[in-house]
Amino acid sequence: MQRMSADVARRIALGAQGFTDVRPAVATRRHLQRVLSRVQLLQIDSVNVAVRAHYMPLFSRLGAYESVLLDDAAWTHSSRKPRMLVETWAHEASLVPVADWPLFHSGAKKRGWWQNYQTLVERSPQLVDEVLAAVKELGPIGAGALEKALMGERGRAKGPWWDWSEVKRICEVLFGVGVLTTGTRRGFERLYDLTERVIPADVLAQRWTPDEGARELVTRAAVALGVATEPDLRDYYRLDPRRSQAAVASLAQDGVLEPVSVDGWRGPAYRHVDAKAPRRVTGRALLCPFDPLIWERARTERIFGFRYRIEIYVPEPRRVHGYYVFPFLLDGELVARVDIKADRAAGVLRVQSAFAEAGVDRPRVAVELAAELAHMAEWLGLEDVLVVPKGDLAGELAAAHASGGG
Repeated sequence: MQRMSADVARRIALGAQGFTDVRPAVATRRHLQRVLSRVQLLQIDSVNVAVRAHYMPLFSRLGAYESVLLDDAAWTHSSRKPRMLVETWAHEASLVPVADWPLFHSGAKKRGWWQNYQTLVERSPQLVDEVLAAVKELGPIGAGALEKALMGERGRAKGPWWDWSEVKRICEVLFGVGVLTTGTRRGFERLYDLTERVIPADVLAQRWTPDEGARELVTRAAVALGVATEPDLRDYYRLDPRRSQAAVASLAQDGVLEPVSVDGWRGPAYRHVDAKAPRRVTGRALLCPFDPLIWERARTERIFGFRYRIEIYVPEPRRVHGYYVFPFLLDGELVARVDIKADRAAGVLRVQSAFAEAGVDRPRVAVELAAELAHMAEWLGLEDVLVVPKGDLAGELAAAHASGGG
């Protein structure tokens, strides 16, 4: 088994995720495709404190780009520009390449949370039929409009997300099993449509066994991660553990994955046969909490020595770094973190706290971080960056911004 230093493993991981690619002057559909060939998927999340999660990984790798580039790829279709992406449950709710859609319905993944509503489906088969008939007639359509169309005055009042109506729950089950998908979105509202009207017939006709699906998805995870443990590979698409382990063993036997021992990592790891180790990694990037480079927190700590937790659900008095914290990547290391909020009413990107990692070149980190925050503010259409005096880097960051570092 080949032995690998932790530094080499880190550089392989960064290269696999696209952080050695040069940012283009103007991002095009071709650049979007390049990022997707690296990361394989974009996680969707409802939090909109700074920017929706699916937009940010592209900014982190491409710099400023027109968000319509992703919107068109995900939620519009024409003969000139066919749809590139479709929504399904992958890591979590995600945008994945259209061609990959059958893999997520092959039986390779763990049972989804929507299975909790299966008894509702079994108890209300007539409502399922009515939902499908209404989507066929009215779709793409949101759950609220669908409920009104079906239930009329009998419809339930809209409640919080944990008290979804029966119609919404049935939509989620049908989405989870692949009968429905997202035809488009209105704002952030998912508008359901029949999958057969969104996915091309030749893609929809593909069939994979659970073992074949697991093997294909582990391969894609290995491309995205470069070097990884079996649990890392499994987590990328939330695969069934037994199928993931069997797929890794099969791919290692076939030479697609090369077993390696990484200094400081417990247990065996696997390098994708095509993964390269860049000589050095330069450049900077702000990473949202749902960026695939860092979403698996144990892997983030193992690779970067960076302990990261999302504190959205932590009561404010107990938060250490802030509500929605973005790690800052500089020259291949995670060197700082900032809690940022797009204050659209005031027209500023508000840095609510800023912290540096131990042992970093603080003046340089402050200057580079100020510049990247200014770049992000401009991308979001905000006029300025405002640094709140909280965190051990806040003073230096504010000074760097004031002096033109941002």
